[in-house]
Amino acid sequence: MSLSEISPAELEARLRLHRLPEVGPRRYYTLFSAFGSASSALSAPASAWQALGLPTACAQARRSPQVRDGASAALRWLERSSHHVLLHDQADYPALLSELSDAPPLLFVAGDPTILEKPQLAMVGSRRASRPGLDTTAAFSRSLAAAGFVITSGLALGVDGAAHQAALEVGGQTVGVLGTGLQKLYPQRHRALADAMIASGSAVVSEFPLDAGPLPANFPRRNRIISGLSLGVLVVEASVASGSLITARLAAEQGREVYAMPGSIHHPGARGCHQLIRDGATLVETVEHILEGLRGWRSMSLSTTDLFTPSCHPLVQLLQAAPQTSEALVNASGWDLPRLLAAMTELELAGHVVLEGGRWFARPS
Repeated sequence: MSLSEISPAELEARLRLHRLPEVGPRRYYTLFSAFGSASSALSAPASAWQALGLPTACAQARRSPQVRDGASAALRWLERSSHHVLLHDQADYPALLSELSDAPPLLFVAGDPTILEKPQLAMVGSRRASRPGLDTTAAFSRSLAAAGFVITSGLALGVDGAAHQAALEVGGQTVGVLGTGLQKLYPQRHRALADAMIASGSAVVSEFPLDAGPLPANFPRRNRIISGLSLGVLVVEASVASGSLITARLAAEQGREVYAMPGSIHHPGARGCHQLIRDGATLVETVEHILEGLRGWRSMSLSTTDLFTPSCHPLVQLLQAAPQTSEALVNASGWDLPRLLAAMTELELAGHVVLEGGRWFARPS
């Protein structure tokens, strides 16, 4: 942890300031700018805080035992070699993230903090993604990680988890940005995945106090960090109400690239992506579509430029155009139903197609 320019007393003061109720990034920076340090801010009279427009509750909580105990617990947490805190005015703070007007004043990191300075691509999408959506997520994540990008996501169920896992499978690096404190990881079903990320040289990060639990308002708030750390955001599968669209909107506001993967017009999980494409996001069908605008950041060349290998099988070609029911495939192909079902069974066993919700989908190869 690079904190050589920060005294122990100032670090403790920053941890206390960070825990105060109703003190988010903007109020933190207001105090820091006005008083020059967290230590000075904490020792200033309450009237000075009120003059800056801060609520009385903020100033009154400065000497709260809960605030002091929380800061002390964070200092003990930082004693472990794999635990770090990055401070907004220090050289090791991620450069891209520092561009945000509401960048986190403190960022807790479990794992390797140096990967936060490497080129990152965010992958986000539905927590209830379809099997083809998860397969596509994994395929893109593996290829992007192999191309030298750190894969960044939110460690949620669905697309997030698939993106993290696939990056690890090819020896890549991945960053999970939590909407809770690092000691209250949510969802707990991803505890093993988070541990594997930390152990393998990747990282799990959070702006929230270590013991902060899962509050609904904090998950949209963390999305600005996912996009802020990244050169671009790829939305794989999302409804129009998905939080992934918040991440994409923030990415566009931050000047990052926004990519969206199209899907069937009949699939609700594709409608959010289609909305993004209508709003100007880059339509993505292959990894090369992403890399075209980011060539200067590539550290390795891809072994393939297209995740979908063109199939000579006519049924797979039909499904690559759009998912279909067995009956629709009969009509489109002209095959009789027994012959078609036998062929689809062979293709499913070979991993080329998958049946989900009564419809057949082509799988990325």
